[in-house]
Amino acid sequence: MTLKLHDTMTREKRGFQPQDSKRITVYVCGPTPYNFAHIGNARPPVVFDVLRRLLMKTYGEGAVVFARNITDIEDKLIRAAVDSGQPIADIAKKYADIYNADMLALNVLPPSVEPWATQHVPEMIEIIASLVRKDYAYVGKEGVWFSVAAMPDYGKLSGRKPEDNEEGARVEPSADKRAPSDFALWKFAKPGEPEDAIWDSPWGRGRPGWHIECSAMAAKHLGRTIDIHGGGVDLTFPHHENEIAQSECAHGELMARYWLHNGFLDMGGEKMSKSVGNVVLVHDLLKDWPGEVIRFAMLSGHYRAPLDWTPELLKQAKTTLDRIYGALRRVWAAEGGKAAYRGVREALEDDLNTPEALAELSGIASAANTAADQGDTAMMAATRADLLAAGELLGLLTVSPKQWEQGGSADDAARIDGLVAARVAARASKDWAEADRIRKVLAEEGVEIMDGAGGSTWRRI
Repeated sequence: MTLKLHDTMTREKRGFQPQDSKRITVYVCGPTPYNFAHIGNARPPVVFDVLRRLLMKTYGEGAVVFARNITDIEDKLIRAAVDSGQPIADIAKKYADIYNADMLALNVLPPSVEPWATQHVPEMIEIIASLVRKDYAYVGKEGVWFSVAAMPDYGKLSGRKPEDNEEGARVEPSADKRAPSDFALWKFAKPGEPEDAIWDSPWGRGRPGWHIECSAMAAKHLGRTIDIHGGGVDLTFPHHENEIAQSECAHGELMARYWLHNGFLDMGGEKMSKSVGNVVLVHDLLKDWPGEVIRFAMLSGHYRAPLDWTPELLKQAKTTLDRIYGALRRVWAAEGGKAAYRGVREALEDDLNTPEALAELSGIASAANTAADQGDTAMMAATRADLLAAGELLGLLTVSPKQWEQGGSADDAARIDGLVAARVAARASKDWAEADRIRKVLAEEGVEIMDGAGGSTWRRI
C-alpha cells in the first residue's frame, strides 16, 4: 500500500512521493523554551514521530532527515529573561533540556537535526535582504516588514485573504505597516530590551521576527524545498502561511511539497488555556503515568481530529497497554518468528490512522493469548514478532513485559524481589503465616505475586 497523507495545501489525501527516496526531509516546528511544555505541545512530536518511524521503515533509517527546531528568539522568552533577571541562553537551555527529556520519556526519537534560532541569524538576514531587493519587503521605522500585497497567492495554505487578516487575532498591530496583514521580518531594538536579544543587521540593531526563523533553519539544513512540513493546526496561520510567503518569494521555489497539521487537544471538551487554569504539564503527568501510557492515549485519536484529554483516557490507555503487555509476556520466550503486522502498517499508511493501528495491535495481542492457550509455539513466535514490530512503528512495547509490569525504580524493584524471595523461602519451610504476611504487605503496595510452575514473580496492579 502506498503511503497517503492529508495535505493541508491541497485539502485532500495524496500519495506520498519524495523528491529523493534516499534523502527524505521533514521539518516540524519545535518549542519556545521559556517554560515547561504542556500536554498539547506534546501532540505534534508524538504524531510526527510515528510518521518518521513509518518513513524509516519504508525507505531506511538513514534515509530520513528529521529537523525539529528550538525557537530561542521570541518575545515570551525575552519577557521571561527580563522578569527573572537571568540570561536568555540560560533559560532556553534549561527548558529545552527539560523538553527533550520529556519527549524522550514519551518515546519520541531525538531529531536528526535540532537547529537553534540564535545560531542562524546570518541566514535570516540573508533571506530578508533578498526580499527587500525583490520588493517583497520594505523598511519602516520599527523594523522590516513583508508586504503581503506583493505576493498574489498569499493565503493559499490557510485559505485566508489579506482583507480577512485584521489586526489583533494573531496579526501584529502597528502603525508602521502599510497594511494590517503585513508581518515583521526584522524588529528594531527598543529601549530596555536585554542586550542578548539584539543583533546587528544592515537595517539597524534588533532581532528577527518569529516566522523568518523557521524559513532560514529549514532551508539551511533540509534545502529550499522540503518534503514534509508539520505542526499543530494553530500554526497554519499565521506562522506557516508566512513561512511560505517569505521562503517562496525569496527563493523562487516551493517551500514544502506536503503540509501536515494535527488537531487541538482539549481538556474535557474545553480548550486548554492558562487563563482558565486547565493547563496540564507533560513534566507533571510523567510523575504519575508511564510515558507509553501518555503516548498511547495521544495516539488513540486520529491526529487531524481534536482529542479530548481526560483522566479516563489515561486510565483506558493504561488498561489496554497492561493487556497487551500481558499477552506479550505469555509469548515472550517464543523467539524466532517472522513479523508480518500488515494491518498495523496499512492503517498507518492511510494518513497515520493510529486508532485503527492500535485496534490492530490489540488484535495481535488477542491472537497471542489464543496461541498461548493452545500451546501453538509457531503462532506464539509469530505473534511475539508481530507485537514487537508493530510496537516499534508506534513507539510502544519498548520494555520487556517484566519491566512494564514491575515498573518503579531499580532500587524499589530489588526490594520487592527480596520480599518475593523471602516469601518463597517461607513457603519452602512451610511458614505459611510469614508467607501470607509478605503477600499482604505487597498487596497493600499494589503488588500482585504470581505463583507458577517456573517460580514466583510479581507485577504492579
